[in-house]
This record gives sequence, C-alpha cells and structure tokens, in this order.
Amino acid sequence: MRVLLLGGTGEARRLAADLSGDPSREVISSLAGRTAAPDLPPGRSRIGGFGGPDGLAAWLREERIDAVVDATHPFAALMTASAVVAARRTGVPLLVLRRPGWTPAPGDDWRRVPSLKVAAATLPGERVFLTTGRKNLAAFAADARRWFLVRSVDPPEPPVPPRMETVLARGPFTVGEELALMRRHAIDTLVTKDSGSAMTSAKLTAARTLGLPVVMVDRPPAPEGVPVVATVGEAADWLARHG
Repeated sequence: MRVLLLGGTGEARRLAADLSGDPSREVISSLAGRTAAPDLPPGRSRIGGFGGPDGLAAWLREERIDAVVDATHPFAALMTASAVVAARRTGVPLLVLRRPGWTPAPGDDWRRVPSLKVAAATLPGERVFLTTGRKNLAAFAADARRWFLVRSVDPPEPPVPPRMETVLARGPFTVGEELALMRRHAIDTLVTKDSGSAMTSAKLTAARTLGLPVVMVDRPPAPEGVPVVATVGEAADWLARHG
C-alpha cells in the first residue's frame, strides 16, 4: 500500500513515524517547502507543490498511490481543496486529519474573527504580537500606527507592517519563554490563528496570565463529503481499513 501523507505538521510526522515500521506500507510525506530547513519526517519525503489539483492528480496516477492523508495545517485551505479534487478525479481514497481547535479557558479574553483582514481592522491594542505566520502579514501592512512583533523560523516576506520587529526562532516555546517575550516587548494584544496545536498553546496561557486580549482567527471549515478524524490513531485505523 502506497500512502501519500500531505503536511509537515506534528500529526503528519507522528503518523509517518507510526507507519514507517510497517513493511506492507510505503509512506511518502509531502511538505510545502515554506521553511528553508524543514523538519523531515521518517521515510521518503518530497518538498514543493504539485501544480494544483491537475498536477496532484497526475502525480497520484504516476506514483500509483493507494490512499491520501491530508494532515496539512488547518489553515492550508488551498492544499486541502486540491487534494479533494485530485482524489475525486483519480478515485483515490482521501482522509483529512485535523486536530481539534482551541477552546477558551476561564480568564481568557478572546475576540474571534473570521479572517486576517477582519483581525487587522479590529485590533484593540497598540503593541501587537503577531503569530499568524510569516506569509500572512499583508493584512497588517497598511497599519503605520501600531507596533508589531513577529516571530518566525525564516525572515518574513513583504508586504509587512512598517513598524515591526522580527524574532527568528523555532518552537515549541514554554509558558515562561512566552511570558518573558511579551513582557520584554510590552505586548498588549496577541493575534493568532486557531491552529489547535498543543505545541503552540503556551502563548495563550501567557496571554491569559497577563490579562491580554487575544484576536483569534477562525479556521476554514473542513471539506464536505470527505472523512475527517482528529487523531493520529484514528488516521492509522482508517488506513488499516483501506489497506
């Protein structure tokens, strides 16, 4: 059984590791290549896009793929849409692996918004910690009044806010590290996307501790007509049933 595993998320890496010891399966992990030195999962990997649904469908046929697991980031809507179209064209079974989103805890001050554009238009503070990804800064580029702190693995790409400081670092980060960073830069607002990852939730705990508002961008809806699971174990069970 040949499995295409889409995504460089923690769930994708754990699934690749779980499946790598099974000689009856060959797993090919596909990463978008958005970071210069990605953390590669076990087994065979490919980096870069497929050229849309047409290119992905052709690749599935050429590689004789038996199943696809889309374990991309919850906000990778274009990749998920391409996977849905390609799977339907080729008849290859597709599963979407999406970890659950975050839920607020007592003491949280979350302002949920449907998009980055709305987030930029409703910022409550003056010194903003942007944790939306280095390629998602265009929505804030016209804001010359506020000061922004941006953290990413690689330098951000323009357009970016005119008043911005960048911290280059790779997580996960502890609550203590997040508290120290926010205090050092006198942050008064956190902006993030509802990725739902436990590895990146320390910033939410830090914001709660400091009493800061959090502008939370809602994730895109899951695709219709495609099975969706929340855990690596459920994905492995699905593959076992389709193997």
